[in-house]
Amino acid sequence: MALVNTKEMFKKAYEGGYSIGAFNISDLEQLQAVLEACKSRNSAVIIQASKSAISYAGMDTLVAMVKAASEEIGVDCALHLDHGPSFEVAKKCIDAGFTSVMIDGSHLDYEENVAITKQVVEYAHQHNVSVEAELGVLAGVEDEVSSDVHKYTEPDQAVDFVNRTGVDSLAIAIGTSHGAFKFKGEANLRFDILEEIQGKLPNFPIVLHGASAVDPESVATCNKFGGDIAGAKGVPVDMLRKASSMAVCKINMDTDLRLAMTAAIRKFLAENPSAFDPRKYIGAGKEAIKATVEGKIDVVLGSKDSL
Repeated sequence: MALVNTKEMFKKAYEGGYSIGAFNISDLEQLQAVLEACKSRNSAVIIQASKSAISYAGMDTLVAMVKAASEEIGVDCALHLDHGPSFEVAKKCIDAGFTSVMIDGSHLDYEENVAITKQVVEYAHQHNVSVEAELGVLAGVEDEVSSDVHKYTEPDQAVDFVNRTGVDSLAIAIGTSHGAFKFKGEANLRFDILEEIQGKLPNFPIVLHGASAVDPESVATCNKFGGDIAGAKGVPVDMLRKASSMAVCKINMDTDLRLAMTAAIRKFLAENPSAFDPRKYIGAGKEAIKATVEGKIDVVLGSKDSL
């Protein structure tokens, strides 16, 4: 098994009307759980790490870990930098063995975003690495990414951006947001924007960030066993599945995995107060992530048997 870029998996996803799950990890158990779930469903997968996750695990350790786990479990995967903040960080990831990188210039002036994205694309394509960029601004907080405002992606600007940068996929803002507290009222994704972009950029892969469903069962379990996660609200599953059937070829999921693992560990420790073997309670968290990813593949992504 090997690390691959996203070019062929996105082509198949677009043609097949499904999305690839992009799951954030920062440790071995999270990685194993995601890959084992995708192996059980014969699903393509993107393993992604943010700058803070790379700092937590160590660049070389993380790359070696993903390569080894992919080989042992028997699943090809892409290793993707999530929300790369600069050309320098993207370059370090490419040089270390990442097969896909995101350069997030969405907070910059438009022309600056174009320039830095083009710079990353030129370097990445020399190394057979895919590049994702972002246009528009998602509200919310997750890791080092935060914003108090939401700015929808403009379809005509998206066309100009893709044509000028040569980017391989584009994350757009249609109403999702980062973190566990996405909506105060009802979710409202702008499918009209997605449809217009799809019409103007046919066969081009679109990415959704901030797309965790914030599974109510995980939230309830966390709170039942001592947590304090009040008011968490995510993107409805039916909306995510609709996006997957359109131009969206990659859906990022981080919060749902964190909640599943935390809920399972809280429950295990509460029910087993004498336990102190980390393999037991972290193992419970690992199994919860595996079940969560299998559920996302079956119900949200539609990527079963995509390998």
